[in-house]
Amino acid sequence: MDAILEPIGQFWEGFLSNPIVQLASQLIVIYVVLLWLGTAYWAFRDMQARTENPILPYFAAALIIFFTPLLFLFAVVLYLIVRPRETLAEVYERSLAEESLLAEVEKNELCPVCRDRVDPEWLVCPNCRTRLHRVCPSCNRLADPTWPLCAYCGREFERGGARAAARARSVPASEPATDVSPTDATAEHARLRGATNT
Repeated sequence: MDAILEPIGQFWEGFLSNPIVQLASQLIVIYVVLLWLGTAYWAFRDMQARTENPILPYFAAALIIFFTPLLFLFAVVLYLIVRPRETLAEVYERSLAEESLLAEVEKNELCPVCRDRVDPEWLVCPNCRTRLHRVCPSCNRLADPTWPLCAYCGREFERGGARAAARARSVPASEPATDVSPTDATAEHARLRGATNT
């Protein structure tokens, strides 16, 4: 048995004492150590990109360093399991996308009375029958009911006082003319809306 093992032992001794093999083994050890330290630095930078906590990046790098060059691959697997799923940049991008979606939704017009979504070209809300726009008699374009004049052609709209004066002129002399206050106009508007709903 010794006759078989002795040549094998001599071969390994000669192989390991070879300067090229010794240089290759030293380079492999240096490579593994550099890979170990580089992985610790990668974990440090990766954790910096994923959290605002200033201590966690150091903890991630220490986790890999404490596992030594022989077992650091297990530390990398453990780090990949416990690290945050998204980077801070991805979280910021997602919040920007959500904000832009909310802005898009809020850009849609709502009825001022029932808060239902309405089309920008509708004259009346189909849900509560509130007047949303009026048509300019001059240019036939939609105008907001609160505008004193048409923004497109400049024509002035009749105001509530002018309407009341015209109504007072049309009332016969036997009937007393009454001023229409804004609260009366609101009550009249509500009464008319109630009458149309029934």
